[in-house]
Amino acid sequence: MDEKVSGTISRVGAWLARRAENIAALLLAVMFASFILQIVFRYLLNLPTGWSSELTVICWIWLVLWGAAFVVREREEIRFDIVYGTVRPGARRIMAVLTGLALIGLYAWSFPAVWDYVTFMKVQTTAYLGIRYDWLYSVYILFALAAIARYVWIVRGALRGVDPEPEPWLGEGEP
Repeated sequence: MDEKVSGTISRVGAWLARRAENIAALLLAVMFASFILQIVFRYLLNLPTGWSSELTVICWIWLVLWGAAFVVREREEIRFDIVYGTVRPGARRIMAVLTGLALIGLYAWSFPAVWDYVTFMKVQTTAYLGIRYDWLYSVYILFALAAIARYVWIVRGALRGVDPEPEPWLGEGEP
């Protein structure tokens, strides 16, 4: 690939990653403000609010799935580090291929049912804010597609001989 094109792709990718982090930060801020408002209204003003609790839960769902799809790096994912970190790069590549193929298969297999469920949920809305459930749960579709793309990329790299994110404390990667 041309160096100029590669640099442009890297810059665009970095810009998109920062925007994904900005959205996650905004979700966290809205969730926190809603939570504080709920405490103020309930315990200081004796006026319980349902909308603030609902908004907090919605932001939490979106924050977790958005973050897992677009913000959390592979190195930050949960795995059996005791085994994964102690094996040689070849064994890590085999583990990456096997787990990647399994996850791609599971997400791809479940995707039609997930799509049907999310699109069916347009018939219901949340109790206080009136948000349609298909909009609320659409973040899971984004998450599943991003997970499939991530693991296709990891499997592709592992098959090409790239060590999938060596652990830095073993002295093999970047700190």
